[in-house]
Amino acid sequence: MDNMFRIFVVDDEALVRQGIALALGGDFQVSAFETAEAALERMRGDPPDLVLLDIGLPGMNGIKAISEIKALDADALIIMITAFEDINSVISAMKLGAHDYLVKPLHMDALEITIQNALETIRLKKEVQALQERYLRENLPCFIGESSAIHEVMGLIERVAKSPDTPILILGETGTGKELIASAIHYRSPNFKGPLVTINCAAIPKDLIETELFGYEKGAFSGALASGKKGLVEEAINGTLFLDEVGDLSPEVQAKLLRFLEDGEFYRVGATKKLRARTRIVSATNKELEAMIEKGLFRRDLYFRLSVIKVQIPSLNERPDDIIPLAGYFLLELSHRFKKSFTGISPRAQRALLTYRWVGHIRELKNMIERGVLIGDGPKLEMEDLGIEDVEEAKEQDRNEHDLALPPLQPGGMDLDAAQEYFERYYMKQALRITGGNESKAAKLLNLNHHTFRYRKKKQQIN
Repeated sequence: MDNMFRIFVVDDEALVRQGIALALGGDFQVSAFETAEAALERMRGDPPDLVLLDIGLPGMNGIKAISEIKALDADALIIMITAFEDINSVISAMKLGAHDYLVKPLHMDALEITIQNALETIRLKKEVQALQERYLRENLPCFIGESSAIHEVMGLIERVAKSPDTPILILGETGTGKELIASAIHYRSPNFKGPLVTINCAAIPKDLIETELFGYEKGAFSGALASGKKGLVEEAINGTLFLDEVGDLSPEVQAKLLRFLEDGEFYRVGATKKLRARTRIVSATNKELEAMIEKGLFRRDLYFRLSVIKVQIPSLNERPDDIIPLAGYFLLELSHRFKKSFTGISPRAQRALLTYRWVGHIRELKNMIERGVLIGDGPKLEMEDLGIEDVEEAKEQDRNEHDLALPPLQPGGMDLDAAQEYFERYYMKQALRITGGNESKAAKLLNLNHHTFRYRKKKQQIN
């Protein structure tokens, strides 16, 4: 047994509490309570791994306490204790979510076996959660960042993924990570151990998409395999089928997909026998399905079935706080892949990334960082490596060049010394911009020694 597990014993009989604490205390952290109210108060700030709960408690009885415990922790594991084999109470407790039950007088061997079985369930659940967290952390960079936009999406996914069957429609522009979101839903769901099967509906010829989804029987058409073929709906049984670009499905396939969503039944192409499959459908599109419905290109009833839950993925332009964390993640990943030694992103490159207008979003950002890693020498990723310009810097340059257009000499004359100072200030700022703020290199560009450059820079009050 593992002493990391914490057990609450809730029973109004002192001898029962003491006996259980004595039997389990060497292997577990055991806390005993006379009433459900006292246990619930402790649970609010200090939840246990397992609760041994007497049904016949004074005050709040055990049946009522189950609901209260589950309200605090939906995954709480509860073993009921009853003084006699009251089958109705036991059935009620199991319906409310109790894991198992024991009958008084308690036999310590039976108690330990029941607890071991319950804790094995907890161990397995923790292993699955650890695998899920590791997958999400290592494989879903779309979740990296601190913006409120992505936190809202993450919170929604956390809630809706718990249902193994509810259809989910993911909406967002190309490159925002819709396939990664579908993966997140699958790996957060009870279907985690089942397959995740993906198909891009736009990439399959319209006359083949039905056989890809639903399979076919032998001899269904010329060129069919002699053994027939399973479709992706069958391949994804007890898992998730992700339909990317679902807006590209033909009207005929839309009708068959709707039937499957309504009753879980389908026919292979060329078959007369109806098949059933339990498969969650997650779909995605960057098209305006509601506009397609108005034009008669997409079924309204299918849209409602697919979009029981809708997840709108924000564009990268809508989550600027996440751009630098994402870029840093990709930089480390790609530096390792290409055996480079980048340690970070220069301030100028960061500013360029933040002012860039993203069209391909996360996909475009990753491609840009990959280009920079391949071209650059490091240790910092520079703006020139990325192949983009600093928009704010370009605007400043445009303003400077506009200001440099001097008016003609007027009859009233001019201040030549002031004009010379203006030219000096302009070219010193240009030199610093080109060299990324390096005074020594800027001085060389202007054929000045470093000491003279620094003196004039201070005199001109150039920051």
